[in-house]
Amino acid sequence: MGQLSQSQDLGAGLKSRHVTMLSIAGVIGASLFVGSSVAIAEAGPAVLLAYLFAGLLVVMIMRMLAEMAVATPDTGSFSTYADKAIGRWAGYTIGWLYWWFWVLVIPLEANIAAIILHSWVPGVPVWLFSLVITLALTGSNLLSVKNYGEFEFWLALCKVIAILAFIVLGAVAITGFYPYAEVSGISRLWDHGGFMPNGFGAVLSAMLITMFSFMGAEIVTIAAAESDTPDKHIVRATNSVIWRISIFYLCSIFIVVALIPWNMPGLKSIGSYRSVLELLHIPYAKLIMDGVILLSVTSCLNSALYTASRMLYSLSRRGDAPAIMGRTNRSKNAIRGGAALYRRGVPHRSGELLCPRQGV
Repeated sequence: MGQLSQSQDLGAGLKSRHVTMLSIAGVIGASLFVGSSVAIAEAGPAVLLAYLFAGLLVVMIMRMLAEMAVATPDTGSFSTYADKAIGRWAGYTIGWLYWWFWVLVIPLEANIAAIILHSWVPGVPVWLFSLVITLALTGSNLLSVKNYGEFEFWLALCKVIAILAFIVLGAVAITGFYPYAEVSGISRLWDHGGFMPNGFGAVLSAMLITMFSFMGAEIVTIAAAESDTPDKHIVRATNSVIWRISIFYLCSIFIVVALIPWNMPGLKSIGSYRSVLELLHIPYAKLIMDGVILLSVTSCLNSALYTASRMLYSLSRRGDAPAIMGRTNRSKNAIRGGAALYRRGVPHRSGELLCPRQGV
């Protein structure tokens, strides 16, 4: 079995503020804005329980993962720990499945971002926007891990500001101090068939949707291995997971289900957050939410490129991937893994050039 800790072969380009924002960015996924309306339509106001149960599960997993990450910081994270504790087959399987997940996410997120940009600039085709975004973020990741951290820092900050502004605006409306719409109170939590209109089974079904929202929380244990003091950063990040979930998920979703009926027509197609903004007569609600979603999917794409390259690097260093993927450049950056992702992502974009979809 290959050596189980190779993080020392990479540079320590991430600072404390980078790791802090990375942990926040990992919790706030684009599916919070896109998929929450589907979960609400499934479970009604009881979707709060779905987010609570899913959040508790994430907290427990992150606490256990943090203990291992503090003891042995490694860019392979849980794949490396499975290799050590269970066997090489476990580390191999988990590592490659995790890498393949992010490889599939890259063209998906790039396409979502491109569709939004295409709606703003119809003269530019979707495939070109998608290709440019993928190439730009890949190039940034190939230069240095600091570029990734800096880019993700500002994207995460924008997402935090957007959610906090939404929560403050919703709280003002619920308490009756919003002058432009009469939506005070929380009676919508039970006025439309009760708090759990579709039963507890619907809550469990909604959990399948809400769990995807938390995908990315583990990235901080991968990125922290490339920071100057990984043990301190990991402990700080995992200890704050509870309040992040409470604020960014439970509070914002509570605002949504308290202000709009869960069975409102068109909720799935419009989106829960945009529906609230339109209810409060916020101008350019669609444009605002498109901008927030664009930031979120760009952040996810950026993290996907970084995380997949580091997992491939870790697999290579353990002898579970081609040795060339374990090489670094002068900046101690895993450039081979990033280049491999570039070669995987470009064919997806080129396919749209050769066979564009109708209507795009």
